[in-house]
Amino acid sequence: MSHEFITTERRGNILIVTMNRPEVYNAVHSDMHHEMSGCWDAFAADPELWVAVLTGAGDKAFCAGNDLKATASGGNSRGMPPTGFSGLSSRFDLEKPIIAAVNGFAMGGGFETALSCDIIIASEHAKFALPEVKVGFFAAASGVQRLSRYIGRLAAQELMFTGRTIEAHEALRLGCCNEVVPHERVLPRALELAEQICEVSPSSVKATKRVLNRMAVTESLPQNLEYSREVQRDLARTEDFSEGVRAFVEKRKPNWVNR
Repeated sequence: MSHEFITTERRGNILIVTMNRPEVYNAVHSDMHHEMSGCWDAFAADPELWVAVLTGAGDKAFCAGNDLKATASGGNSRGMPPTGFSGLSSRFDLEKPIIAAVNGFAMGGGFETALSCDIIIASEHAKFALPEVKVGFFAAASGVQRLSRYIGRLAAQELMFTGRTIEAHEALRLGCCNEVVPHERVLPRALELAEQICEVSPSSVKATKRVLNRMAVTESLPQNLEYSREVQRDLARTEDFSEGVRAFVEKRKPNWVNR
């Protein structure tokens, strides 16, 4: 499938998605939101794709967030897809992990896009901010909810109320990313992690994320533990579950089939 605003590449069971509007620092407008949403739909439906890596074109930006020029000129007339910013921020049914390889600044919706992924690897040149308050908006594409959950409410409030920019190592200290690496290593490191995920049971990874998705909807520990038991019963019926047990007993590497 051809795309206008992103590029995609398959490497075995890994999908690499690159936001490809470097002339506007990969800012996202309506058509790009919808294109990315379709890309994630296809990723979810493909049994041969187990993990995705998301990055931005060029050396300066992961994503500058909302394309305000397009908004001002009426270029966002299609609006946001139901799945939210970058097709991710309101998507709670994707059971495959996405790794954000943040290769430059991630501002506003760009930061929210990274927060909507499951693992964030940051270049040493990366910068993060939710600056919406500076232009009369607020971080409505899950930034308020996700950042306050991930790093704690007090630290998140300071960032959201001031809109200030933080650099990669402060982001790491606060818990906004998993790892900071040299700039040229950001995509290779994300791919290394993707390969590590591909070595374990894809059915187990999906089951884990299914429970995590439910946790994003409900904070009730008893309800979520009961749901975990339901997911475990489903997992026990998969081929991967049986293969994992057999491989352990036979002391060999499992042959995962994602079924």
